[in-house]
Amino acid sequence: MNRLKDASSPYLLQHRDNPVHWWEWGPDALAEAKRQNRPILISIGYAACHWCHVMAHESFEDADTAAVMNELFVNIKVDREERPDVDHVYMSALHLLGEPGGWPLTMFLTPEGEPFWGGTYFPKEPRFGRPGFVAVLREISRLYDAEPERVFKNRDAIKQHIAKVETGDGGGLGLADLDQMGLRLTELIDTEHGGLQGAPKFPNPPILEFLLRYARRANDGAARHRFLLTLERMALGGIQDHLGGGFARYSVDERWLVPHFEKMLYDNAQLLELYALAFSETGRPLFRQAAEGIVTWLEREMVTPDGAFASSLDADSEGEEGRFYVWSLGEIREALGEEDAAFFAKVYDITQEGNFEGHNIPNRLISGEAPAPVEQWLSALRAKLLERRTARVRPGLDDKVLADWNGLMIGALVRAAPLLDRRGWIALAQRAYGFVTGTMSRDGRLGHSWRGGSLIFPGFALDHAAMMRAALALYEATSEAAYLQDAQTWRDVLLTEFMVGETGSLAMTAKGADPLVVRPQPTQDEAVPNANGVFAEALVRLAQITETEEDIHQAADTLDRLIGAAHASPLSHTSILNALDLHLRGLSILVTGNNASLYEAALQIPYPDRSVRWLREHEMLDDNHPAKALAASDAEAQALVCAGQRCSLPVTDAEGLKARVREMLSSDPGNSA
Repeated sequence: MNRLKDASSPYLLQHRDNPVHWWEWGPDALAEAKRQNRPILISIGYAACHWCHVMAHESFEDADTAAVMNELFVNIKVDREERPDVDHVYMSALHLLGEPGGWPLTMFLTPEGEPFWGGTYFPKEPRFGRPGFVAVLREISRLYDAEPERVFKNRDAIKQHIAKVETGDGGGLGLADLDQMGLRLTELIDTEHGGLQGAPKFPNPPILEFLLRYARRANDGAARHRFLLTLERMALGGIQDHLGGGFARYSVDERWLVPHFEKMLYDNAQLLELYALAFSETGRPLFRQAAEGIVTWLEREMVTPDGAFASSLDADSEGEEGRFYVWSLGEIREALGEEDAAFFAKVYDITQEGNFEGHNIPNRLISGEAPAPVEQWLSALRAKLLERRTARVRPGLDDKVLADWNGLMIGALVRAAPLLDRRGWIALAQRAYGFVTGTMSRDGRLGHSWRGGSLIFPGFALDHAAMMRAALALYEATSEAAYLQDAQTWRDVLLTEFMVGETGSLAMTAKGADPLVVRPQPTQDEAVPNANGVFAEALVRLAQITETEEDIHQAADTLDRLIGAAHASPLSHTSILNALDLHLRGLSILVTGNNASLYEAALQIPYPDRSVRWLREHEMLDDNHPAKALAASDAEAQALVCAGQRCSLPVTDAEGLKARVREMLSSDPGNSA
């Protein structure tokens, strides 16, 4: 019996009519495996995954293949976005088997849920150098029954390794160490196309933020150029949807031309921040358009009726990857007419032969940017094609609401708004924030995934860390005390429910959550920044806002515990290194009095360099605050810029504030954590 018909996940619901006797992940499925003494086949994927669809069509929808699965295994289907903890445990096991990883993830477990072998996509028939799926199923079942000692040897080795927690000797990392890492990273960037060298190419936003922080800190022109080159080539490439806005998950080639067409909320959240920073650095319209395109796409396609943000758009439509997004030259001519079509085709690399498997992916990698009047003309043509595209069969929308991904997008909207003078984005963020806190929260703790009235609870570490960071961004942007209180609540939840005392890092799962084979405690960044890095940044920002002795100590202590892992593997831990940079050189700007323009000027200073607090009427500073003697809520309008325990003299106008910030950033704030 297939048990997925009542699932809330759109991915699981895609499989509810399979002849496979699927279970959802949970104690009932494990109990059934123990009762039958059968191994478990766990299949993990997500709704926008192209190869997940391929394996489903070939094998899971095939009655003969399903019969073998049902005969030999207890079969469990997992949405990796709903259960990132389950996905992490079994993906880590796959890596230990020497496989590069990816989805669909196909793992074989003991009835206790212990992994002993696996892979990713298996074709139905042998090809691509991979065995056929049915042959794999029969051989795994045979080994489990006839050679259990081999199974248990694998099981024990894998379990021992996935239980390890990343550690290392940080040695008191300082700015000089960060500069050395930044210099090495600069050398790894593709000097022609941007991004890390080779293909496929992923945006890797935390790495790009680290590169920018290094470039600004060390005044390294080569690093700055390579940061901007990466964002330029992505914005010109086919990885950006030039008609509808937003970015696909990655590019399969080294030029950013051919995307893997799925669009994910978390990628676009992180890229929104980077494009806003790039525009702040340069004033280039290309970067503004890319940032605004993300939000245009978000508002048009990803906002749920309740005001939260949906998770993803599928890569496929009508059974074909990218079909919704590609064009023929004839379609362009039909939509625009001969003259406009010829011009559009020249700019966007549209040919009779096509630039991708006989089709055309609109891109400007050859033509580049154009003068403003030409861009206005192109904007009108893009609008016509976008309208024409709406008649096509749309890719599937995964409309579940994830607290962590919403937190990333909320924070991005709020941080980007002042840099692009789009204050309306803050209201968009506030509505989503209200849904997460109002619908997905119980007694101060967050759930992870909501859809159709069903909430997965309790949430994970990243849910609380990302929403804590979002709350602090909203507090900085609005000075509303409720946001600060929420951030402090989620800080306490993370410290009491997720922090592991022996390691000083966050576990993915709360203390009372359903147990897994191991309690995962990853520190490395993946497609989303790791909860430890996000939490570290939020703690640093909270300390800069409040300047209480307790908050300062907590931020420093957390970083001390994390920088060992970051030192051992810098590229995998740039979110932690970014938090360390903010800790070592970030400025705290305090605005007092009734001067909204001075407050707005503070917010327009890029967020990697500062935290902002507007001291409202009747608010008091902590006795430990370095500006205690200089500021009071009833003082005249002024701004104070503080670094560590030293503060500038008050300034009273926006230009004076910007000059003071430049002056203090150029001085040495210290060199060790």
